Amino acid sequence: MIDVIAFYLFATVVIAAGVMVIASRNPVHSVLWLILAFFSAAGLFVLLGAEFIAMILLIVYVGAVAVLFLFVVMMLDINFSELRGGFLKYLPIGATIGLILLAELVLIVGTWQSAPGSGEAVSAPTPPLLEQDNTSALGALIYTDYIYAFQAAGLILLVAMIGAIVLTHRSRPGIKRQVIADQVSRRREDAFEIKKVETGEGI
Repeated sequence: MIDVIAFYLFATVVIAAGVMVIASRNPVHSVLWLILAFFSAAGLFVLLGAEFIAMILLIVYVGAVAVLFLFVVMMLDINFSELRGGFLKYLPIGATIGLILLAELVLIVGTWQSAPGSGEAVSAPTPPLLEQDNTSALGALIYTDYIYAFQAAGLILLVAMIGAIVLTHRSRPGIKRQVIADQVSRRREDAFEIKKVETGEGI
């Protein structure tokens, strides 16, 4: 009974927080609602027995992504009134993309077919948690059956990170940068010069 109440509570909070993310006028409030949605989703994963996924959701999304969004929104001087002013300008393009995505989802759901052995896999008994916990089972599955896909995902993320660094690290005129070699090789004679001022010759 408690599990059912907790499920409906977390599910209601997730849906309400998701609606408030897109309904809030203040972007900082939207990020805070997003963090609440992540916490509630983690609670649902704990109820399902997937404590590892719940932990990853909190560490990665709440601890990194949501906090990053919050800092970016709070530190950047963005005029959100101008951004909202161009909403009607891009509304037809957004509506067209939304309709395309909706049509794709309808096609996917309409042509959904279960795998031949999915029924036996669902009805197979789950091994006791004392023999192998959820985290160990997930690690064994990733690093055995899906090791190549896991490594490929890591390489894709690495390439994306390098691409982001290359795109942002561009040379712009008018910006002075430090040259470490010039600073290290600087001599004392080049740094300052002693001027002897006679009496009465000052300013």
